[in-house]
Amino acid sequence: MNQHINDISTIDREYVFHPSTHLGQFERGEIPNRIMTGGSGVYVSDREGKRSLDAFAGLYCVNIGYGRTEIADAIHAQAQQLAYYHSYVGHSNEQIIQLSRRIVEMAGMGMSKVYYGLSGSDANETNLKLVWYYNNVLGRPEKKKIISRQRGYHGSGLMTGSLTGLPTFHNAFDLPLGRVLHTACPHYWRNAEPGESERDYSRRLAAELDALIRAEGPETVAAFIGEPVLGTGGIIPPPEGYWEEIQKVLAAHDVLLIADEVVTAFGRTGKVFGSHTYGMRPDIITIAKGVTSAYLPLSGSIIGERVWKVLAEGNDKLGPIGHGWTYSGHPLCAAAANANLDIVEGEDLVGNARDAGAYFQQRLHDAFDDHPLVGEVRGVGLMAALEFGTGPDRKTQFDPNLKIGPKVSATALEEGMIARAMPHGDILGFAPPLVITRAEVDRIIELTTRAVDRVHAAL
Repeated sequence: MNQHINDISTIDREYVFHPSTHLGQFERGEIPNRIMTGGSGVYVSDREGKRSLDAFAGLYCVNIGYGRTEIADAIHAQAQQLAYYHSYVGHSNEQIIQLSRRIVEMAGMGMSKVYYGLSGSDANETNLKLVWYYNNVLGRPEKKKIISRQRGYHGSGLMTGSLTGLPTFHNAFDLPLGRVLHTACPHYWRNAEPGESERDYSRRLAAELDALIRAEGPETVAAFIGEPVLGTGGIIPPPEGYWEEIQKVLAAHDVLLIADEVVTAFGRTGKVFGSHTYGMRPDIITIAKGVTSAYLPLSGSIIGERVWKVLAEGNDKLGPIGHGWTYSGHPLCAAAANANLDIVEGEDLVGNARDAGAYFQQRLHDAFDDHPLVGEVRGVGLMAALEFGTGPDRKTQFDPNLKIGPKVSATALEEGMIARAMPHGDILGFAPPLVITRAEVDRIIELTTRAVDRVHAAL
């Protein structure tokens, strides 16, 4: 058994190109690899028999938990009937038709149609192309710039990597490309001025956005893209009134709003969409992760009626739209999505995210608000983060060489729990499956406390 593990480990290092990994260290065997073999509920297991509570749901995505055979059964049944056919030139399949109606009805907010891909990155690439097409149809060839935010995450492609406001995704890749602008990250705890209320801070950021649009020229700015809650940038919920104030500015300058709900859609914030939680009225919504709970890859661009009407008019002038993916509307992925959403709705996982999420947030505050290593506890629903700091107010950042966030994450893994060291600062992130129970929340708090205390003691 052990020999086989070692052989598989060697093959892994020899042949697999792993994302977000130190390539040289991995190939040389200087950092560990972990070969996963199974999972059930909120737990995953590896080939060596180690079982871990996954407090990050893979990458925010396994909302229904691991080991749900209902999804496997749905995929199997569809594969026996029709494993694949394309969706070009009006071709379709029953799974994607039913899924599309379901998603549009779940979203509301004036949504109209769904275009499918396989990842959040390709969905946001689609969104940018459609925004540019939209303005070309309207005779506005200069209205093409897209505003994103510092610390926002929108993918790892060329344009989507440019939208992403994290240096790691730009350095040595010749990104960002043109047409992309960045405005402030709405992190109240870190960036507000002394005595500034959350609402005043939101107004200030909206004024900065307004000034940016005016400086660039409103006739050149096409869209603003934002996650309802920043994810990879640190799991940062917006301050009071943020989306209300931002949307006033966008409306004043006829700038479209793209809500990147790859992480937040299908329940994570305690409502079906993060846009519902924060009163957003997007023109386009990006979905992925939670639509299938990652049992198969699927993403979508939900197109609002305002944009759809222009796209349809454009085709009357320009002919069939010149955009397509081979796997758009894949019937196996759609079958997985329908089975997944059956579970989300049938077990009221949105309600559990709201209720267990409120319990989770309270337990985190109780355990860590006064911890000498923790500067901020923040979150909404079943998304949360601890940001570590030092000094009297615990806002002073540690020397990056100390790697406090990664050390806490590594120590948590030793204790039996997966939580993510976020890539921008000393931050530990949580996004457990939406099936989590209060007892499992208690277990997360227990294991996190052990890990944080151990790292603090070592300092």
